[in-house]
Amino acid sequence: MRDKFWTWVMIVLVGIVMTGAVISAWRFLRVDDAAARALGIGTLLLVAIGVWFLYHAIAFGFRTERLGRILQAEDALPEDTVERSPGGRPNREQADAQFQRYKAEVEAAPEDWRSWYRLAVAYDVAGDRSRARKSMSRAIAMERSTR
Repeated sequence: MRDKFWTWVMIVLVGIVMTGAVISAWRFLRVDDAAARALGIGTLLLVAIGVWFLYHAIAFGFRTERLGRILQAEDALPEDTVERSPGGRPNREQADAQFQRYKAEVEAAPEDWRSWYRLAVAYDVAGDRSRARKSMSRAIAMERSTR
């Protein structure tokens, strides 16, 4: 719950910054100078790109959470049995063992979005955020195609 709070705080702060950028862009667009107008257009483009990325990040979070609730209702969430150091770092050997377990699960059932979800969690615990995100994206896409 605490992580959600800080996530929403950051979203609000990004929204404030984007609003300020749009206001500045609007002011640049109203000036009778080609360079100022170009700066205003560029700023609006950057804000549009930022809004696009923000939307996709929020949607990814909601979809991930939705799949987690489904697995929780099925009592099929992956167990996090990896010990952590006082600083929060996972025990590397335990994380690797957990990863191998979920990797084998995906290899045995590559069409099951649930196994991909659990593999994504294992990647995350192992510290491989890029592969965790790719695996979770695959789980989301697979689950959406079964609806």
